[in-house]
Amino acid sequence: MTDSTAIKNISSSRITSIDLIRGIIMVIMALDHTRDLLHLDATTNNPLDLTTTTPVLFFSRWITHFCAPGFVFLAGVSAFLYGMKKDKVQLRKFLISRGAWLILIDIILMTLLLSFNPHYNMIILSVLWAIGMSMILLGFLCGLSWKIIAAIGFAIIFLHDLLNPVVNNPITTWGAIKGFLYTVPTVLPLSKTHVLLVAYSFLPWTGIMLIGFVTGRLFAPSYSKKQRIKTLYTAGVATIIIFIILRLINIYGDLIPWSSQKTFLYDVLSFINTNKYPPSLLFVCMTLGPILLLLDLVENAHGWVSKTFIVYGNVPFFYYVIHFFTIRVISVIIFYAMGFKSSEIASGTFYFHPDKYGISLTGVYIVWIAVVIFMYPLCAAYKNYKQKHKEKWWLSYV
Repeated sequence: MTDSTAIKNISSSRITSIDLIRGIIMVIMALDHTRDLLHLDATTNNPLDLTTTTPVLFFSRWITHFCAPGFVFLAGVSAFLYGMKKDKVQLRKFLISRGAWLILIDIILMTLLLSFNPHYNMIILSVLWAIGMSMILLGFLCGLSWKIIAAIGFAIIFLHDLLNPVVNNPITTWGAIKGFLYTVPTVLPLSKTHVLLVAYSFLPWTGIMLIGFVTGRLFAPSYSKKQRIKTLYTAGVATIIIFIILRLINIYGDLIPWSSQKTFLYDVLSFINTNKYPPSLLFVCMTLGPILLLLDLVENAHGWVSKTFIVYGNVPFFYYVIHFFTIRVISVIIFYAMGFKSSEIASGTFYFHPDKYGISLTGVYIVWIAVVIFMYPLCAAYKNYKQKHKEKWWLSYV
């Protein structure tokens, strides 16, 4: 059997497992965005603040922690799988061009969808910016040996927390550079009326993507299914153990040390309350460990539930953009339903979001489920369109 035939024969089941996990991530992700844009306390209270939160609200935010690292990690895996069919030059060109495309989309489209502010008073660099920069860097590094890429990725993940004691000062040039690289959030003034918000510093996320790219080797023809499952299981368990040990030591790996709380439940919440901005070593271990185990467990998943999640996972970019737009349209409907007037639209940087705006957490869950259901036929239709028009090069960017 030739390598090309082997790739063709095995890629379907393996990509299915990746798309299944990615689909689960996309569905959970919508919960976080629905809460961010619609919840009554979204702009006034931190759902992870143990002095004010409730276990349900904490979980509503915490469970979505798995989305960004899982998505970035799987983007690295997918980049390797794409590279199996291309030479290094083609892979490099694709990664750099797609990365630049994602950054452009984040600045122009996602900023608008987040704020609904046509004046762009705040330009937001969020997750697509971080993924785009990571892809560009991976594009430059993809020609190196996998061992070197792995070393760079692990060095970033394990060592970037050493930079935490350095105080961020965004007013200076160096402070701005640190904001782009590894400290967030960073607000940089562009003019008297416009600012740039760096919500995701890209360097820590690049480390995750590099490790995902190296992990993609497990999906090569040279690895058997048994080897892949064993490796994923071992890596997942080891990553979770590293998290538990370092968290118990409570010295290194996260900006937020855990502490004893008023009840055992809140002790647990404190223990798992790790820092996402930027993603600390413990945050990465806490999230990627279970994701590695899930990749192992869903290898042979089948049935309508799995097939449903796979539909979402097949078209992640399409889902991401359209579900944001859908939630934002709902936010406008709620704005007027609550009795707010058109004169209050521009009461803040984020339009249609005045004080005392929003719905209960129960309402957030209802809207979330409705959005996910609404997205399914759209994703299925777009998935079918992509499959029937594989010759269209631009579809690989959308």
